Amino acid sequence: MVYYFDELIVSEIKKKNEVALRELYKTHYPMIVNLVRSNNGTEEEAKDVYQEAVIAFYEKVQQQGFVLTCKIKTYLYAVCRRLWLKRLAEKKRYHGNIEETETFLGIEEEMSTIAENENKFASMRESMSGLGEPCRGIIEDFYIHDLSMEAISEKFGYTNADNAKNQKYKCLQRLKKLFFAKYKNEDLS
Repeated sequence: MVYYFDELIVSEIKKKNEVALRELYKTHYPMIVNLVRSNNGTEEEAKDVYQEAVIAFYEKVQQQGFVLTCKIKTYLYAVCRRLWLKRLAEKKRYHGNIEETETFLGIEEEMSTIAENENKFASMRESMSGLGEPCRGIIEDFYIHDLSMEAISEKFGYTNADNAKNQKYKCLQRLKKLFFAKYKNEDLS
């Protein structure tokens, strides 16, 4: 599932449009700075890794027959993550075995996994929107807003936290049914 913005950016990059390339650069740069800085790096190192990844992406797009099979964000994240792991290994700041990581997490496989997860999240978002109230509110308040069952009980007018917990359980069961029905239908297409 490729998004319109990504298709537009790829189309413009194929035409060697520098404005599109700058827009691509600006859009995903903060994500990579966060990745590198939260993994023993500096913003300057993030900039280097990101530039390398954007150049690799640009060159891929220019290749005959290039087809984007995931979001640009996913592609850039996977490439930057791999480049950063290599740099950490070179600087002896990564204590894992980089060869092992590469064996199990090739870029194509990692991108495929990330794309599959994005599809699952999209299905979950759709399932949540089809859930209706009060279930959607209860689940969001508990899992996203981290409210206690007592707070949810008060907010939704339940007599106690146990009743709210029972309702949350029923809502989760409904959400599971919606999600798995949707996810199975997508797998069949």
